[in-house]
Amino acid sequence: QVHLVESGGGLVQAGGSLRLSCAASGRTFSSLPMGWFRQAPGNEREFVAGTTWGRGPTYYADSTRGRFTISRDNAKNTMSLQMNNLEPEDTAVYYCATGFQGLDYERTHDRARNYIYWGQGTQVTVSS
Repeated sequence: QVHLVESGGGLVQAGGSLRLSCAASGRTFSSLPMGWFRQAPGNEREFVAGTTWGRGPTYYADSTRGRFTISRDNAKNTMSLQMNNLEPEDTAVYYCATGFQGLDYERTHDRARNYIYWGQGTQVTVSS
């Protein structure tokens, strides 16, 4: 089993920045796919960013590419999401996820149902 805990959320004005962190305990997830998702009230859980290993490919949603950067420290079992130039539309609860069970990460990394381990979420609120 893997336990994930997000931190770093908060209130920020539009154009500001936040850095989210995800700490893992239990079984290590080094070299395993990980991702960030977000969910706003009334909406489905939305893919934000994903990665496999440091030198491997990274993936971003169209709405976050160029503004957000995902990274991971396998030695510390942590993952981060640097969010710059935040917009009110970024307001949501952000979740980190791992335990990818799909057969093809490249094709299905953005499907929430493919991840079995989730954190409790951290609230990000961007004011106008």
